[in-house]
Amino acid sequence: MEVESGAAAASKDTNRLLRENNATPSSSTSPASARRKKICLITVGVVLAIILIVVILSLTVLKAKDPKITPNSIALDRLSSALDLPRLRVDLNVTIRIDLNLKNPNVVGMKYKNTTALIYYRDELVGEVPIPQGKIGAHDTKRMNVTLLVLADRLVSNPNTYNDVVVARSIGFTTVTRISGKVKILNMFSISVSATSTCVTVIDIANQAVSSSACKTKM
Repeated sequence: MEVESGAAAASKDTNRLLRENNATPSSSTSPASARRKKICLITVGVVLAIILIVVILSLTVLKAKDPKITPNSIALDRLSSALDLPRLRVDLNVTIRIDLNLKNPNVVGMKYKNTTALIYYRDELVGEVPIPQGKIGAHDTKRMNVTLLVLADRLVSNPNTYNDVVVARSIGFTTVTRISGKVKILNMFSISVSATSTCVTVIDIANQAVSSSACKTKM
């Protein structure tokens, strides 16, 4: 009986030691695991907060805005005409110069692409001039001079030219200048922006000068 009691006591001691050994790692790793979990939650929270701030800024203060084109003046650089009575037509050479400002309203710089200024006579394309690519700083304004040469052969082929030049003694043209580019918000988001300026110009043939002009800008 005494032997059995001693064996039972030894067995109980062994079981107690095993339980203590098994409990020790759990109690020692639990605080570390909790700290890691807390750090992960804080990191995720900070990242989400940064993303939210970036989104809010992108939609408000840093929101990309289209540039603005403002024509300052439209002048007639050259006008010459030759009347061909037998064929009831007129050879007309016209050069129009447009002085305009390109304003970038964004808080970051803007890069604009190669583009082309166009000139129309009664909805028919009669001239164009390339505008090279460039850059414009934040809240900056860039001055441009665009010289448009009307192609005489395209005017000759239009039956309305003779009546406008010889009878009405005035001829109207529509010029279209479009600027397209991109702004980079926070050096991460590249956003396209553009603006178009359309001007209707009437030339007095007798006085060889611009008699009227009206422009509008579409963004």
